Amino acid sequence: MENQTREQLKAKLLDLLERQALKRGKFVLSSGRESNYYLDGRVITLTPEGAYLVACIILDMAGDGPLDAVGGPTLGADPIVGAIAALSYVKKRPIKTFIVRKQAKEHGTQRQVEGPALNKGERVLLVDDVATSGKAIMEAKSALDKIGVIAEKAIVIVDRNEGAVDNLAGAGIKLESIFKLADFGL
Repeated sequence: MENQTREQLKAKLLDLLERQALKRGKFVLSSGRESNYYLDGRVITLTPEGAYLVACIILDMAGDGPLDAVGGPTLGADPIVGAIAALSYVKKRPIKTFIVRKQAKEHGTQRQVEGPALNKGERVLLVDDVATSGKAIMEAKSALDKIGVIAEKAIVIVDRNEGAVDNLAGAGIKLESIFKLADFGL
């Protein structure tokens, strides 16, 4: 898989998502909205192939610009950042990763942002599995703002096209996605 193009990797990932992560029925999303389908990205990002594909594609989309770390809101980002950390090391371009809790721990270090220390002024990329309204990414950005870390871009596996792009733009974050709903015929 090492020498495959982004489009080849995306085709494999789309197949995995369609076969294993797309569920039909009645679902309530984290945004509170109801939906006739649910895309559970963790079903894919917690598999060896899915984790590898997502990490390859996101690292490629991130490019070679200034980037100090990659992270995002727990739980959707957890397996993604783990895969990115491992793959970046293997590719001899190691990058720090982090996870943002919904709220700071009340014990231990009492941190909301977990992982290697992020320093004021560092530039980070936010990642998540699915974006609907963008609320989880905005909450993660808010936690990073408190410690002076700069988050201006986010990449998700799937953008549900339900307001996340505009909501995040209003918060100063450019949202990119590997896939949009149209890629699934929805």
